[in-house]
Parts: sequence; structure tokens; C-alpha cells
Amino acid sequence: MNWEQLEGKWKQYKGEVREKWGKLTDDDLHIIAGRREQLIGRLQERYGIAKEVAAREADEFVKALTAEEEVEQRANRARAGR
Repeated sequence: MNWEQLEGKWKQYKGEVREKWGKLTDDDLHIIAGRREQLIGRLQERYGIAKEVAAREADEFVKALTAEEEVEQRANRARAGR
């Protein structure tokens, strides 16, 4: 998954974002709307962390979503092959 895909599936994933970063408000999530730079800015603001740290955390989060999605797709293919 990349940032464009996250933006397109934002409603699906914003609960996971809220779970990971509980200090983000509903307004923050609305403003972020799956956009990388907005998420980084809000993480900096809410958690008082450097831009580089926020960027790394955001990118690692998207990588984790990618890994989860790949596992889910493999499981679905395996079920379909039965």
C-alpha cells in the first residue's frame, strides 16, 4: 500500500490510525484524510516529536498496513483455491 491508496481507503483505516495514535482527535483525522504530510504535521503537534521521527513512524505504519493486506490477500487466494 502506498499513500495514495491509504488516502483512497481512509475511512477504512482511520480507526487503526486512531488506535495507534490516540492523541489524534476526530478533527485531526478529518484534516489528515490519508495524506502523509498532514499526518506528519499532526503527529509533530500532538506528540511533540521531530518531523523526521513523525515521518518514520507514519511510513512504518503504512508498511505495516501493506504487510497485513498482503497476508489477507494470500489467505483469500488460498481459500479460493480450495
